[in-house]
Amino acid sequence: FKEADPKGEAFVARKAQAVLEGKAGIVAGSLRRKATMCHLDAKSRQKVDECARYLQNKSPYLDYPKALASGWPIATGVIEGACAHLVKDRFDVTGARWSVKGAEAILKLRAVRANGDWPEYFEFHLTQEH
Repeated sequence: FKEADPKGEAFVARKAQAVLEGKAGIVAGSLRRKATMCHLDAKSRQKVDECARYLQNKSPYLDYPKALASGWPIATGVIEGACAHLVKDRFDVTGARWSVKGAEAILKLRAVRANGDWPEYFEFHLTQEH
């Protein structure tokens, strides 16, 4: 499909729905089969194969029906990005050692700052201190 083709968007939506239904392995196979049936050359099908490989390799972790039935949260790119911004950027440095209490305090401060709530928090902090 060409970029922004409504048929392509519908195709992707169907595949995404199947992944959410716990069929990641089936989707991986169908993507490879579709690329073969369309006679895509190696360069043209590179992203398809990459996506299929990801789905196949991660399929044990993509059991969304089980996760939802168990009440487990489903991470999104937004959540993963926030975790990388708040946690990894600060804590993933060579030689750093953190206590749970110290790490939690730093994470709370970074979240307050990232959310733009620093002025209100600091005013509250000063009030509590005095």
